[in-house]
Amino acid sequence: MDLRDRGRTGLGFVAGMALAGALSLLLAACANTGPGDAIERITAVDYGQPYLGMSKTEVLSCAGTPRSRIPAGKTTETLVYHYSGAGPVPSGGDSGGKKQKASTPFGGGEKKSKGPKPTCTASLTFEKDVLVRVSYAHMNVRSPYEWQGEDNEAAAERMRKEGVPTCVFSLPRCRR
Repeated sequence: MDLRDRGRTGLGFVAGMALAGALSLLLAACANTGPGDAIERITAVDYGQPYLGMSKTEVLSCAGTPRSRIPAGKTTETLVYHYSGAGPVPSGGDSGGKKQKASTPFGGGEKKSKGPKPTCTASLTFEKDVLVRVSYAHMNVRSPYEWQGEDNEAAAERMRKEGVPTCVFSLPRCRR
């Protein structure tokens, strides 16, 4: 065996291992988005998780009538709620369902108090009348990058620092 062949074979092996190591590091760097994201993923709370497994009847009794119902096949339905605060509650929550005089120039008539304007929306998906998924979000969200299109520098800076509004979810009148 010639020493020159052995040297090339050894050098090829070392170069191959170095290339494989460099590619592994590159792939690992692309996969990790940063320690902040890792901490956020580890500490993320799923506020809808405690309610999974509840029957549709239980949810309707403590959350009230949904804003809309979306059927999806014979056994799946999504109930959509709009709410403010911790989560949906039966209507008439703030006023106790008391009727108030309508404040119209034409007078007469009574109307139910609607309470605060909703800021969040929740979609509760049921399969075979059992809650399997809860999705919730703020209703008035703008892109966190919208400030970049603002011509007024002071307004752009204010928009940049505002942050994105968030919502939490619970069914405050449900026992869980």
